[in-house]
Amino acid sequence: MNDKLDKLEDIKEENLIWIIYIIIIILSYYANSKEKKYLLYNDEEARREYQSLLIIIFSILVIIYYHFTKNSYEDVLKLNSSDTTKKIILTKASFIGTLLVLISGIIFLAIAVLDENIDVEIAFN
Repeated sequence: MNDKLDKLEDIKEENLIWIIYIIIIILSYYANSKEKKYLLYNDEEARREYQSLLIIIFSILVIIYYHFTKNSYEDVLKLNSSDTTKKIILTKASFIGTLLVLISGIIFLAIAVLDENIDVEIAFN
């Protein structure tokens, strides 16, 4: 029964994260309009706004990715010798995957901060 309650709590957290993702999609769409304005009209204010939006977006994503990585690592720590080989392999693979996503988010955030001329296209879809 406690396992079901834990899973329900996880679903509640995931639903909140989906709402945050929707907000990120809207922010990303708005950021693209600023990038377009900068590229078409060489508008420096639009470039600064675009870069600021990217930093905000990737900062939020890194926090989310950290949360998932932490949860996935906790799942690895909960593994025990009675778990099936398949469960052990898949749980560890899930952790590696979430860790790689976190690393990519940190790299994209660093690019957003350091690339003042927005020369590097950041694709995270």
